[in-house]
Amino acid sequence: MRYLHFGSDWVQGAMRVARPWSLELDYTKEMMAGLLMRDGDGRWPRSALMIGLGAGSLAKFVYRHLPDCRTTVVEINPQVVFVAQQYFKVPDDPLRLTIEIGDGADYVLAGNRRYDYLLVDGFDADARCGALDTVPFYQACRSRLSEQGLLAVNLLGRNRGFAASVARLREAFDGRVAVLPSCDSGNAIAFACGGEPVDVALDTLRARALGLKADTRLDLLPTLTRLQLGHPLPEGRLKI
Repeated sequence: MRYLHFGSDWVQGAMRVARPWSLELDYTKEMMAGLLMRDGDGRWPRSALMIGLGAGSLAKFVYRHLPDCRTTVVEINPQVVFVAQQYFKVPDDPLRLTIEIGDGADYVLAGNRRYDYLLVDGFDADARCGALDTVPFYQACRSRLSEQGLLAVNLLGRNRGFAASVARLREAFDGRVAVLPSCDSGNAIAFACGGEPVDVALDTLRARALGLKADTRLDLLPTLTRLQLGHPLPEGRLKI
């Protein structure tokens, strides 16, 4: 295993050298649970925006397993981009994976392009996310989502909890938010949408999870169990 640190004990990314495309950290796996919430059938998502590169785990997974998806990653620190490409096997393929050096909050607030999947995983060396955890930022994320768009956010509540972050998300998305229980690492993943509702039966989620596992080796069945613990599923359906 190879780990990325930003000058502190916080793990900012990990890669199994023998399987560089695999997701190793639990929270990165759970950020891919949005793939179960839409009827992809090879067509969703067609575009992804990622705020924060880290070791490139999410970008590599999408690049490997969703070849029709065009991904843009915004990373504020150019050294992180160098390290990710040099030591974590992030591919150099600007036709399918574009890496922009810049402030993720500014990028979302200033642009108008819409994306199917928007993943926010941006922290500094002290595990602070700053402007990436504000109501205006989440409102801007909502405006950047396509009609079938989903937002996935990594919330880190090791010290103060993440209830305030969830409240800000709910305000920006009119309550249309689902939050998974915190992982052992302190990370909690939240999903939100503002366009076409997510309304899918638990049995369908399980069937999609089995298909995803067969195709990619990513096992999200434990995530569905945790989803049942952290979010109400009236009549056995996920609705956000």
